[in-house]
Amino acid sequence: MPVLLPYPFAGAFDYARPNGMALEPGDVVLVPLNRRAEIGVVWDAPGTPDGLPADLAGPRPPPVADGRLKPVDALLDVPRLPASLRRFVDWVAGYTLTPPGLVLAMALRINALQGQPPAAGWVRSGSNTATARITPQRARVLQVLAAEMGDDVPRGTAELARLAGVGAGVVRGMAEAGLLRLQQTRVASAFADPDPDHVVPLLSPDQEAAAALLRGLVQARRFQAALLDGVTGSGKTETYLEAIAACLAEGRQALVLLPEIALSAQWLQRFERRFGVLPAVWHSDLGSKRRRITWRAVAGGEARVVVGARSALFLPFPDLGLVVVDEEHETAFKQEDGVTYHARDMAVVRARLAQAPVLLVSATPSLETLANVEGGRYRRLSLAVRHAGASLPTVAALDLRDHPPERGRFLSPRLIEAAADAMRRGEQAMLFLNRRGYAPLTLCRACGHRIQCPNCTAWLVEHRARRQLACHHCGHTEPVPAQCPACQAPGSLVPIGPGVERITEEARETFPDARILVMASDTLPGPHAAAEAVRRIAEREVDLVVGTQIVAKGWHFPGLTLVGVVDADLGLGGGDLRAAERTVQLLHQVAGRAGRAEAPGQVLLQTYNPTHPVMQALVAGDFDAFMEREAAQRRPGWWPPFGRLAALIVSADTPEAADAAAAALGRAAPAGDGVQVLGPAPAPLAILRGRHRRRLLLRTRREIAVQPILRHWLDRVPALPRSVQVDVDIDPVSFL
Repeated sequence: MPVLLPYPFAGAFDYARPNGMALEPGDVVLVPLNRRAEIGVVWDAPGTPDGLPADLAGPRPPPVADGRLKPVDALLDVPRLPASLRRFVDWVAGYTLTPPGLVLAMALRINALQGQPPAAGWVRSGSNTATARITPQRARVLQVLAAEMGDDVPRGTAELARLAGVGAGVVRGMAEAGLLRLQQTRVASAFADPDPDHVVPLLSPDQEAAAALLRGLVQARRFQAALLDGVTGSGKTETYLEAIAACLAEGRQALVLLPEIALSAQWLQRFERRFGVLPAVWHSDLGSKRRRITWRAVAGGEARVVVGARSALFLPFPDLGLVVVDEEHETAFKQEDGVTYHARDMAVVRARLAQAPVLLVSATPSLETLANVEGGRYRRLSLAVRHAGASLPTVAALDLRDHPPERGRFLSPRLIEAAADAMRRGEQAMLFLNRRGYAPLTLCRACGHRIQCPNCTAWLVEHRARRQLACHHCGHTEPVPAQCPACQAPGSLVPIGPGVERITEEARETFPDARILVMASDTLPGPHAAAEAVRRIAEREVDLVVGTQIVAKGWHFPGLTLVGVVDADLGLGGGDLRAAERTVQLLHQVAGRAGRAEAPGQVLLQTYNPTHPVMQALVAGDFDAFMEREAAQRRPGWWPPFGRLAALIVSADTPEAADAAAAALGRAAPAGDGVQVLGPAPAPLAILRGRHRRRLLLRTRREIAVQPILRHWLDRVPALPRSVQVDVDIDPVSFL
């Protein structure tokens, strides 16, 4: 009987089934491994129907003779992992070339299996009381049990002892004397059922037409992928909430993925208004107790709707009826560490295995999603106008060569004037710069020395509020030195370029009477801080918002009419395949924060290159034409999404070891029609966290699967030193 363990083994191990122990695939068990007892899951036998495609299935360890098999130790009182989740674990492992046990570890959540609250508590026995001695301490225990309306309420040992003011030994002694007996406790569900008819919204004709189609997809109870797009402020969230209502009416569960958990603040408010209760929430900031409660509530079907980050894909839904990926274009859905996967793409797989529709939502869909629409694999539903009659903002490129800021400043006089006018009218303004900290570079004006991270090929970013320099890649921090580390010149270090802190400093000096709020990951560390920021903006306690990319993600600020982008050219440099696409998506989303209510909105893009296609597309408001141009550029060279891409990242303690391993991979590189290997070459971040990095890229035509090629390639490479690590990234998003 195969049992998969949450460790990086090649596959499941075989164990013997003990006599009298009924075990089924998905059961969580305790098994011996070496001299330890480990938690694992009874897995499906090879060749199970609806398994992996042949080109994704990896090798399996050879079978072990029955006589040598160790028996399973115990069956744990844990909900069984559903078949669709087990197939999903196998699929993700096969697609990403990851040991399946590491994927299982994300789904199993071992801390959710531990510390289960007691299933029984103490009540008065009603027998053997005549001969038992009733001391004052025992009398207090009995009084506590009968304190509520004369009925015994089951209490655990520790709780009962605390309420009665006695030791736990007194409670145990009363049980031995027959004064107490165990009774099963009733554990109330942690999550109330959302009511699909709580407040039925009044939708526009476009919204209602899209909602009707979405209801039909949910009611069909089969897999279908669909894109819901539309201009910012067109009411996409309210529309797909109707699909969730249909899912609830069908008695099934729904999952909503958000790219940033800080986004959940306004989303949860909308959900509660629509359905009367809050959904279950899942993200890395949950405490262990809440994580355990939520995991079990999902497995038991009590959590009907879950909203969460990408890891929520691996929750044990027994009857998943709808998956929604909001802001599907966001690169935050790609997990770069550990198991590398793209949550948007894996959400489509999860829905297919659960026979449920999946809805991808965005005002600026990714080129991958648009290609799937064009190829007929996804349906498309569009909302063309803003909700409640609001108009789209006007967008203008502000050429900094013609309207430069004052020396040492970063805000053009034109932008300053527009922001002042908006605030004078009692409206709100926003300044956007997608760069944390005070300055991205610290330079010595005496010798030209630039302060660099000791662990990475990256400049240290000054964070003036914390009085330190920080690396945003490895987390290294150090105090800002009083003199240059190279030439020891005192007071010679100067900040170069702006970060959001520096823009905030300039804004405070420029608008001394304005109430300013900074929205960045440094100032909004979690959903509670984000919710408070949203409240302050909504209640007009803020005049000017200064923010990084977190302000671009779906917020609805009715009083905000002006958005100023401080550096619209940021992100367009370098050799990133998706640089232009990402920039137009980000700036389009930022621009969409303006003018979402009655007052018209205005967007000013500070740029040194107003003729760049990104700027032209934003000014013209023609996102579709821009994406068609991007597609035309990528299609001939079969760049994604018109071809497949996989990266091999070599890392080692020394540059010599990294070069040698990369050269060995290069010599074994595959070749053939429709297959090309680029590299090896130093990665843009050639040193990261103290390790030297080299990169090779495998590119194939779309119809060629990269996984079998990669397996064969890696098998041909001689054994590498233990200090060398080779990471595989299928469908890379970042090229650092």
